[in-house]
Amino acid sequence: MNSALLRPALILLLLTLAACASVDFDAPKTPSYAVTDTADTLLGRRAAHFVGDHGGRSGFVIVPDAVSALALRIAGARMAERTIDVQYYLIKADKAGLLIINELLNAADRGVRVRILVDDILTKGHDRGMVAMDAHPNIEIRVFNPFARRSARSLNFAGDFRRLNRRMHNKSFTADNEFTIIGGRNIGDEYFAGHEVANFGDLDVVCVGPVVREVSEMFDLYWNNRLSVPVHAVIDPPDMPNQESALLRSQIANVLVDANVQDYEAVVQEIMDQEKIKPGDIEWVPYRLVYDSPDKADKHLARLAETMVPSLREAILAGRRELIIVSPYFVPTTTMEGFRQLRERDMRVRIITNSLAANNHLAVHAGYAPARKPLLRMGVELYEVKPDASIRGTEKTGFAESGGTLHAKFFIVDREELFIGTFNWDPRSKNLNTEMGIILESPRFAGALAELIDLDIPGRTYTVTLDEQGDLRWTTWVDGQEQVYTKDPETTWWERFKVGVYRMLPIKGQL
Repeated sequence: MNSALLRPALILLLLTLAACASVDFDAPKTPSYAVTDTADTLLGRRAAHFVGDHGGRSGFVIVPDAVSALALRIAGARMAERTIDVQYYLIKADKAGLLIINELLNAADRGVRVRILVDDILTKGHDRGMVAMDAHPNIEIRVFNPFARRSARSLNFAGDFRRLNRRMHNKSFTADNEFTIIGGRNIGDEYFAGHEVANFGDLDVVCVGPVVREVSEMFDLYWNNRLSVPVHAVIDPPDMPNQESALLRSQIANVLVDANVQDYEAVVQEIMDQEKIKPGDIEWVPYRLVYDSPDKADKHLARLAETMVPSLREAILAGRRELIIVSPYFVPTTTMEGFRQLRERDMRVRIITNSLAANNHLAVHAGYAPARKPLLRMGVELYEVKPDASIRGTEKTGFAESGGTLHAKFFIVDREELFIGTFNWDPRSKNLNTEMGIILESPRFAGALAELIDLDIPGRTYTVTLDEQGDLRWTTWVDGQEQVYTKDPETTWWERFKVGVYRMLPIKGQL
C-alpha cells in the first residue's frame, strides 16, 4: 500500500481505537456526604471559639503568603479528627504535593475519612500512586470526567473531544467540616513558593462558620455526580495493595528527606499554637459562595446548567466608581461590550494580567493581545505583571530570585466588595470549566488589596498605553528610572512570532 493510501488508513485506525475505549460512568459507587457531627472535635471547638456571637455570619482570613498557604493545609490535616475533603484541578507529586499526600495518609492512619476528588486532565503518570492511596480503608479517590485510555491520552481526545474538553477547575480543602480553604492555588511546588525557577503569586481564603457547610454541600454535589468516577473503575487495582502502599510511602519518605521542609514546619507549628491565632484576625462579613453546577462539565447537560456568571455580573454591575480585575489569563470576548458600558458610566476600570514574558501559556496571551488597543481606546487601564515580580513567601523558602507569574484570580468593586476564586476572565472559565469562588462584602479586605495593588503597580508591572500614533507602549520604573518599551518587554522575536501564529488559529473559544 502506498503512503497516500496508508495515511488515511492509519487515521481511521486511531479513531476506531479511540472510539472503542469508554468510561463506565455507571460503575458502582456508594454515595457519601459531609460529616456534620464535628462540634466536639478539636477544630470544632476552635471554630466555636472563633464564631462566638456573629449572628450567623462567616469569618474569613485572606492568605497571600505562599508558605502560610501550604502550612495551613498541613495544619488542617494534622488537626482533623473525623473527615478531610479535598477537591482540586491539579495535585502534583512534587515536594509540596507529597507533603500534602503524606499528611492525608497520616490522617487516614488515625481513622480520619479522606475523600479526594481530582480532575483527571493532569493525572497522567500517577495512576499507581492513586490506586495505592485508594487501597487505604479510610481513603477514597474519585477522578472527575476521566480518560478511558490511561497512557495514549491523545487518542481519547481524538474520539471524545467534546466531553474531555470540559474540566473541573474547583479548589477546596475542608477539615472536619469546620474550616475550609478556597482560592486559586492548586497543589504543587510553584503554588507554595517551592519552585527553583518560577513561582505563582496567588490568594487563598480560610473560612469558618456557616460557609464551611456550604462548601461541603458543593463538594458532595460534585462527589456524587455521575462524572466523578471511583479511581478503581478506570484504573486496574494493584495485585498486592499492601505492597503498592508501602512503595508509595517509601517514595514519599525518600523525596521528603531531601525537601526543604523546615520553613513550612515552623509556620505549621505557629498556626497550630492556639495563642498565635486571635479571633480578631478573622473578618466577619456578609458573603455569597458561588459555583458552577457539575452539570456544566457534562456535554449533554451543559447548556441548561446553572453557573456562577450571573452572580459575578450582578456584583460588577452594582459598582459605581471603580472595578479592579486581577486575572492571570485574561481573554475578553463578549465582555468587551460590558467594559464599554462601564466606561460610559464613568467607572474606572483597571485590569492586571500577565505580561507575555510572565505568561506560562502563550496561546492565552495570543487571545488577550488583540484586545489591548480596543480596551485602551475606551479608557480601560492595563497593567502587565513582570516576569521577575517577587512572590510572597519565596523569601522563606530560599527561592526569592525565582521568576514570578501571576495566578491569583479576584476582582474588587468600589473597594467595598471582593471576589476571590478559581474563575479566570476567559471563555474557558465562562463556558467550559467548572469554577467556584466567594464574594465578600468587606471594605477592609477590598480596600487593603486595592491599596496593595496601588503600591505594586509602579515596580511590579508594565503600564500599557497607546502613543500618539496609536502604537502600544510599555512603561515601568527601575531604580527610580522610567523605562519605555516598544515591544512586549523581555521577550524574544521567537516568542512574539509564536504568539502571532496562535492569533491566526481559531482557538479563542478554547482559551
